[in-house]
Amino acid sequence: MFQLRKLPFEKEALSELISDKTFEYHYGKHHQTYVNNLNNLIKDNEFENMHLLDIILKSSGGVFNNSAQVFNHDFYWDSIAPKRSVMSEELKSAIVESFGSVEKFQEELISKATTLFGSGWCWLVLDEKSQKLEITQTSNAQVPMTEGKIPLVTIDVWEHAYYIDYKNARPSYLGKFWEFINWDFASKMFSMAKAKGMGATREYISSLHS
Repeated sequence: MFQLRKLPFEKEALSELISDKTFEYHYGKHHQTYVNNLNNLIKDNEFENMHLLDIILKSSGGVFNNSAQVFNHDFYWDSIAPKRSVMSEELKSAIVESFGSVEKFQEELISKATTLFGSGWCWLVLDEKSQKLEITQTSNAQVPMTEGKIPLVTIDVWEHAYYIDYKNARPSYLGKFWEFINWDFASKMFSMAKAKGMGATREYISSLHS
């Protein structure tokens, strides 16, 4: 059975980005509920002992929605960090190659996260076939892996991620989010993705859900 992952920081550490109340609802209620729902849905069936990535790739309906949302939230918490960090030269070079500059990348990332209609996620991904970086939007619980995209960073733009603190001003949340992106994590995932393809995502999941 799956467990709610432990976070590498205390809730107070993110107070400049999200309030304690948002943290408690987002992590302690929403994320926990997806874990609980998934465990109930996979009990005594073919998914019960399956790796989370395989559940995501092979399921549909409620099982997919909850397994994907467990992953999405796991990845979200690692995409942010209390301490400012810088991207590796390898990742920076790839971003410049794909988007023209880090500034243009930032502008496109925030624009796509802002304009995603309704609930969902905005991702920096590595396309497994082209080996190029892309920014992609996914709606609701959808994940990049079903399209052969390896996630490096994700932004949660479901309203529960920001509404208590920023109300309907999603761009304000996104501008602040940029300041807290965990570039150490993204750089590590990029290096792993280049070396192992989708195996990088599998290895990441295994580090949280053995």
